[in-house]
Amino acid sequence: MIHVLIALSLGFLPLFFVSHKLGFPWFSSIKNPPTPTISTHELSIPTPDTVDLEDLNIEETMAFTPDAQLDLLFDPKIIPADVKAKLGDDLHLRPLARTDLQRNHLAVLSVLTSTPNLTPAQYSQAFDTLRSCPNTYYTVVIVAKATDSIVGVGSIFMEQKFTRNLGRVGHIEDIAVDKNVQGRKLGLRVIEALTGISESMGCYKTILNCSDHNIPFYEKCGFEKKENEMARYHNIAAVVTAPPPPVVEVERVVAPRL
Repeated sequence: MIHVLIALSLGFLPLFFVSHKLGFPWFSSIKNPPTPTISTHELSIPTPDTVDLEDLNIEETMAFTPDAQLDLLFDPKIIPADVKAKLGDDLHLRPLARTDLQRNHLAVLSVLTSTPNLTPAQYSQAFDTLRSCPNTYYTVVIVAKATDSIVGVGSIFMEQKFTRNLGRVGHIEDIAVDKNVQGRKLGLRVIEALTGISESMGCYKTILNCSDHNIPFYEKCGFEKKENEMARYHNIAAVVTAPPPPVVEVERVVAPRL
């Protein structure tokens, strides 16, 4: 039996080498067997058309930050609901938030005057100063939901009087609207929101200062021209950096006894 196996082996070796040199197909198939194909139906691999997004737990992400996730200056319920309803679905009216520096608050205010380059810590400190006076400062902003950025802003503060039966006066300041969205009556909505807050706080009147160019706009908002504005500006930087006055020591004189 052993002799038979040796003879068969010796007879196969020449054929092996000849097939290798000539590259016969049957030998190649032995050396490199074909890769088996697997049907996708057998593996049940889902295609993009058959994937259920709910099964993958993919949630839609939006840039807009809801009020519940913000540190707001005051209760948003104070803002009249009817004014909010007049805005488009792409806009949201709310109180100023502690993190609104990153939402272009100062950039919108720059249409009025120059604005400082504040750090988040400085902005937060000013925010705390406003909130440290309860029922006094109210700043509202209009936010574009698509970008979570401010496109309109306005403020009102309450002045306590001793006259008018201890009445209060609302002073409107810093009404500004982003130039890219002007024409949508956002300035009017800000004024309506602030005057509504003023009335709800018990103010007997709401006043503001404006240029002659803006008088027609505020007349449409229900305001009337009354009296004149007077202003005196102070060089605050010089006052802050000025050295304190020198301390003069006065010699004490003891009066003689009579």
